[in-house]
Amino acid sequence: MFSQSMDPARGASGVGGTVLIPMRFVWPYGGRSVFLTGSFTGWSEPLPMSPVEGCPTVFQVIYSLPPGYHQYKFFVDGEWRHDEHQPCVPGDYGIVNTVLLATDPNYIPVITTDAASENNMDVDNEAFRRMQIRLTDGTLSEVLPRISDADVQISRQRISAFLSMHTAYELLPESGKVVALDVDLPVKQAFHILHEQGIYIAPLWDFSKGQFVGVLSAVDFVLILRELGNHGSNLTEEELETHTISAWKEGKSYLNRQNNRHGIALSRLFIHAGPYDNLKDIAMKILQKEVSTVPIMHSSSEDGSYPQLLHLASLSGILKCICRYFRHCSSSLPILQFPICAIPVGTWVPKIGESSRRPLAMLRPSSSLAAALNLLVQAEVSSIPIVDDNDSLLDIYCRSDITALAKDRAYSHINLDEMTVHEALQLGQDAYSPYELRSQRCQMCLRSDSLQKVMERLANPGVRRLVIVEAGSKRVEGIVSLSDIFKFFLG
Repeated sequence: MFSQSMDPARGASGVGGTVLIPMRFVWPYGGRSVFLTGSFTGWSEPLPMSPVEGCPTVFQVIYSLPPGYHQYKFFVDGEWRHDEHQPCVPGDYGIVNTVLLATDPNYIPVITTDAASENNMDVDNEAFRRMQIRLTDGTLSEVLPRISDADVQISRQRISAFLSMHTAYELLPESGKVVALDVDLPVKQAFHILHEQGIYIAPLWDFSKGQFVGVLSAVDFVLILRELGNHGSNLTEEELETHTISAWKEGKSYLNRQNNRHGIALSRLFIHAGPYDNLKDIAMKILQKEVSTVPIMHSSSEDGSYPQLLHLASLSGILKCICRYFRHCSSSLPILQFPICAIPVGTWVPKIGESSRRPLAMLRPSSSLAAALNLLVQAEVSSIPIVDDNDSLLDIYCRSDITALAKDRAYSHINLDEMTVHEALQLGQDAYSPYELRSQRCQMCLRSDSLQKVMERLANPGVRRLVIVEAGSKRVEGIVSLSDIFKFFLG
């Protein structure tokens, strides 16, 4: 509820002569403590509201606004509320009330933006919209919107229903290429191909069997390099030149095995799907089998021999379908507008006193490449933030970065314990254009970004995770990946 109250003889002026109109905001539904916040405060300065004399259940505050369209919301006794009897729309912070003040004929709205970041890494420069309330002892406490169990359940049910009704056929591009490798290729040549093609995974074809038998990925290269490093201080080209992919599979068993959390080797079967399998089943295969892609294959023969490889399905492609479908009907997924810090998703740096959270793996640029490879395997993660002494993000080391060692046969003259992460990253820098280096290597977000915004960015090609940083300092606060999103919706 609001009313306009302005003395036409005086009015009010703001910075630069902009006319400000005093507005009276009213919350008539009671409460012990009531605050007002809105787009006019950048959603970062809660305004305390006072009870009206003689009416203890009615709270009010007067605040001067420029002409134009504004959104606002109330924070009542620790919960976000909006006035259902006033104009309201879905917004970045759930359902919000709105007000449109008539503009002066000479008024031209001006939109200001923060200065562009001087750092080369891609980071969103929008206002850091973290709500804080000053407590009675003078300290500031972060206020997170409260998500109801019903909202979470409804969102999960609708995501699950959507994925169950759509098939892998819808993921197939109109044109494109899929690289497959013969199992008789030397390991050295195979990883050189991965590097040259700019990919981190490829299905393996066995000509004698007439079928696909597995995949070769950057994870395999990590395991191979670690094994060679354990048998000698220097990696030699001959060791990779004389071993084919099939030799490694049969003799070393590193390409067709994975270790569970207890270090016991488990058989890794070839996971694939058909074009008419539903997207939920494919997403669950990726999560349960802990793979990054699932080959989509079709065979016209009854015995399934000589199948046609159509596509490599990934969580990124499936998420893109979700975002495209719900983009214009986000109100059907209540939690999309909540900030990610209010949703149990991702891995976060533990706060003081918290011991139950899984620690977030981070490294300094001076750390050895051996330490990075060991951490990738032991922590069961696909990437590690590289930070300075203040834990501010400098870069990120991913499993796919290991293929850069195939360039110029770098693996034949390095020592994993002596080469630093910084040096290893520099080996592959010129494999990316400046734009790709910024837009894909270090994708970041803020803890206040909405779940919908995070999902839209993760759905972009080449983006597999977002590093959550503190605005300004870029201090790492957490990391959210594609698998985190799907585990939240389908787990």
